[in-house]
Amino acid sequence: VTYNAMVSACEQGEQWEQALQLCREMATSCVERNTTTYNATISACEKGEQWAHALQLLREMPHGRVERNTITYSAAVSACE
Repeated sequence: VTYNAMVSACEQGEQWEQALQLCREMATSCVERNTTTYNATISACEKGEQWAHALQLLREMPHGRVERNTITYSAAVSACE
């Protein structure tokens, strides 16, 4: 919950690099990433015009058995516009 709150705060503050770093840190620390984590990180990348990072995160989700939803796809599409 704490990581997700920090990632969401980074997204709101348009700090895509920090959000991405926290998401990666979760993986290396064996902290489970969920749909909320990915959605916030993808949205942060979208706001930072980092479409390649957003798409990489989208591709990672099935490998971690994380479900994608409408918010996930919407943020990824917006990142590519």
